[in-house]
Amino acid sequence: MDVNSQTWEKYLRIASISIALYDYVITLPAEWRFYRSQSSIFHLSIACILFVLIRYVSIVVMLISNYGVLATNFTQETCQDYYILAPIFKVIQTMVSQVILGVRTWNIARRNRQVGITLALLFAVSIALEWFTNMFARIPVVAAGNCTPGNAGKTLSAWLYYVAVMLYDLVTVAISTAHLLQYDPLSSRLERTVRVLMYDGIGYFVVLTGSNILNIVLYRESDVHTQSAGASIGYAVTWIMSQRILIHVQEMQEARVESSVVLARPAHSARNVVKFGFRSKKDADFATSPCNTHAHNDVELDIRVHVERSVVVDYTDENEHLNSHDKLAR
Repeated sequence: MDVNSQTWEKYLRIASISIALYDYVITLPAEWRFYRSQSSIFHLSIACILFVLIRYVSIVVMLISNYGVLATNFTQETCQDYYILAPIFKVIQTMVSQVILGVRTWNIARRNRQVGITLALLFAVSIALEWFTNMFARIPVVAAGNCTPGNAGKTLSAWLYYVAVMLYDLVTVAISTAHLLQYDPLSSRLERTVRVLMYDGIGYFVVLTGSNILNIVLYRESDVHTQSAGASIGYAVTWIMSQRILIHVQEMQEARVESSVVLARPAHSARNVVKFGFRSKKDADFATSPCNTHAHNDVELDIRVHVERSVVVDYTDENEHLNSHDKLAR
């Protein structure tokens, strides 16, 4: 193995660890808000469960993978028992990420039954391909005391794993984006919600596709020692982009719109206040057809919109009104 190749591989891995660690620290407040918003430790929301899974499965796979590369005490025998752990947790991390993307897409599609069936079938086919292509013809590679999983044989299959991942991402993001483009938001706040959801999906696809292409190139063009050089980058961006989707949904849940309109009136009668409040019965209301602005369809995006408007109305008491009328009559 070329010394320069080994050096830049370690630089890539150290850079990915640094990025992941930084993101972990800055998202600790978001993690605390997730826990605080749960009604009970025994009744966790799906979003909270997925957040914990993507966060800590990603930590495990990054620790296992990078320890194998940065360690210097592996032998062929010890590597034989260790090398397969990183590919296993790699697929598990991808499965959690794809569940996040799939549930998000299904909710955006208003839990349409046909969309749900399509996503379930796509997920089943995708994970079957990912397990097979990622585990087939794997071998332990020991060099300078480190231990990495290589892909050898007449036909390399590990790079096809990234193709399966990209196809799943492409279909789910295309479905969610197509449904978001159909929405005609009734307020600027809901318009911002749609925009955030759209940017999250497209950003997820662009960043992960870039990482997947890098890994495809490395698996296709590199020797067996440096095939997994970009794996840690893939773990980091999958972790960061997946949890960002959940964090943004949580932030939209917590957001509340409160506005008040006060009409001037004498201070002595300010006790007469009319207060109007309303809360959406579903998570969010959108008009899905520009031709039908009075009919609303409910879309469950785990977003609660609460609008409370306090209005102080200036008016004249009935007695004051009668007295004024009598004076004018005279």
